[in-house]
Amino acid sequence: MKKFVFIFAVLCFTFSFSQQKQVKRATIAFLNVENLWDTIASADYIDGTLPFSNPKFHRSVPIDSIKFLETTEDYKGEWVNELLVGKKVIRHQILATDFTVNSPKRWGTKYYNQKLANEAKVISELGRQYTNDNPTICGLIEVENRQVIEDLIKQPALAKSNYGIVHYNSYDARGIDIAIIYQKNRFLLQNSYTKEIKVYNEDGKRQYTRDVLVAIGLLDGEKIAVFMNHWPSRSGGEAASQPRRNAAAAVLKAEMDKLSVDYPGIKLISMGDYNDDPVSPSLKKHLGAVENPESLSDKTPYYNLMYKLYKSGVASLAYRDAPNLFDQIIVSKNFYSPEKITPTYTIFKAEIYAPSYLVNKEGQWKGYPLRSWDGDRFTGGYSDHFPAVSVVQKEYIKK
Repeated sequence: MKKFVFIFAVLCFTFSFSQQKQVKRATIAFLNVENLWDTIASADYIDGTLPFSNPKFHRSVPIDSIKFLETTEDYKGEWVNELLVGKKVIRHQILATDFTVNSPKRWGTKYYNQKLANEAKVISELGRQYTNDNPTICGLIEVENRQVIEDLIKQPALAKSNYGIVHYNSYDARGIDIAIIYQKNRFLLQNSYTKEIKVYNEDGKRQYTRDVLVAIGLLDGEKIAVFMNHWPSRSGGEAASQPRRNAAAAVLKAEMDKLSVDYPGIKLISMGDYNDDPVSPSLKKHLGAVENPESLSDKTPYYNLMYKLYKSGVASLAYRDAPNLFDQIIVSKNFYSPEKITPTYTIFKAEIYAPSYLVNKEGQWKGYPLRSWDGDRFTGGYSDHFPAVSVVQKEYIKK
């Protein structure tokens, strides 16, 4: 069994003193919550009479409630929002009954509540040593629906932060979604939407994956955009699946470039499970995320905060018994400054958070993240990924 190198990660919001200046910090991070599913068998209901931005346009509903919902047809076409306008249809996912009490997983209320508490504990610790507070903005990967996010932010460890939610159901075949939670007293959400990623298998058949989730708003008065990602997996092999992640990179880059033009001066932060390492073609070539801040320019405006960590041996997971750093944070060049403290937010730290309780200490998977699942058995663990975190800071001037 190979040994892997992991290090603590941090985020933040705090006031502190440095070089005789007061500093304000904000935590921006994300966590793969590894199949955060509720206990109810569900399907998706698309009500095409509503605008795309309405959470009820595409929502999760219990399977036993479908008979009470109006449908216009048994839809067999491509699953694209624009093609569903005016229609009311049901979409089933392949994991619909996997996380239920009568499934092999025996997924009932007791385990679900433990899972919620576990994930809330991890999130609440991100950057706490710097901030004595929960993350300001936190991305979530592998959530089933909006309800599980609502249940998560009500956990005692998170409830005091008054989190808002950005979430849209995806057409992913398994029903896996991504989301963002944010402290409403610090981040003023102005707009949110998704950008579709169209990928196909070797036979030219559409494969449904997660969209890029975009949230635009004011972080303590500064305009930023957050991009949340969960790119296509390496199923079928790294080389064979690479074009799908290259396509995701192209979608992300196009939207980051566009917002930079639409909102001059806006600061961009992209994060998520890219299912590729910093040196992979998707991130290095197609997105153009550079290794060193010295390489930032108008032609290469995106800086991968995890590149140096990767080269030093840091990993966020182990895929097929090999260490990988799939969980990354990438920022626009105006989020970087060689000065430690500036009048506006710039990057202070970026790390992978791996305290001892998140690391498996025995058996075949010793040294790996302490995941929640071993086949159909709930282990009581946390995730098969370590969370990635970043800290931004600026000079605090009392008004």
